[in-house]
Amino acid sequence: MRVIVVDDMLLLREGLVAALRRHDVDVVGEAASADGLLAAVDRLEPDVVVLDIRMPPTFTDEGLVAAAALRRARPGVGVLVLSQYLETVYAHRLLETAPGRVGYLLKDRVVDIAVVVDALRRIVEGETVVDPTIVSRLLGRGRQGGSLGQLTTRELEVLAAVAEGLSNQAVAQRLHIGDRTVEAHTAAIFAKLGLGESVGTHRRVLAVLTYLRATG
Repeated sequence: MRVIVVDDMLLLREGLVAALRRHDVDVVGEAASADGLLAAVDRLEPDVVVLDIRMPPTFTDEGLVAAAALRRARPGVGVLVLSQYLETVYAHRLLETAPGRVGYLLKDRVVDIAVVVDALRRIVEGETVVDPTIVSRLLGRGRQGGSLGQLTTRELEVLAAVAEGLSNQAVAQRLHIGDRTVEAHTAAIFAKLGLGESVGTHRRVLAVLTYLRATG
C-alpha cells in the first residue's frame, strides 16, 4: 500500500510517517501543504493520500478542497482526511463531493496506528470510512424526525455501522445478528430513504449522507 502524507504539523506528520512504516505501509511522499499535490500523485502513484483538513495558507478547508480535486482528477486514488475537529459538516462535505474510497478520522485516532492502517486498507478496497466518534454522536440524535424518523432503532444501529464504513459481515458481527438480517435491514433502510436500485453502487454512501444531513 503506497501512501502520501500531507500535514503542516511537522511532529505529527513525522510521527505518522514513522508509525505507518513500522506497520509495513510504504510512505512514498510527504508534504506540509496541498500545493503541488496532483503533480506529486502523478509522479509517485500512491494508493491513498492522507490529508489534514486545515492547512496553509488560510487553515480553513484546504484539505477538503484538495481531496475533491484529487478525486476528480484521479478517482482511483483513495483519500483519508484527518481533523482535530468533531464537525459533521466536514464529513458530509467530503462524502458529498467524493463518494467512495474516502475516509474521515479524528486526529486522536493517530495514537492507535492500527486504526489508521485499517482505515487505509478499507479505503484501498473501495470502502467509505467515517470516524466512529462522529457516528456515536449522531446516533443519539437520529430520531429527530425527517427521513430517519421512519427507521426502527435496529435500522438506525445498522445505518450507524454502515456510516463507519463497515461491510455487511462486519455489521453482523458487531450487532450479533445474521448476515441475511443485515441485508434485510439494509434493504429496508434504502427503501425508507427512497434509494432505489437505479441509484447503483453508491446507495450506501447516499444513505450515510442522508444520515449526516438529518442529524448533523
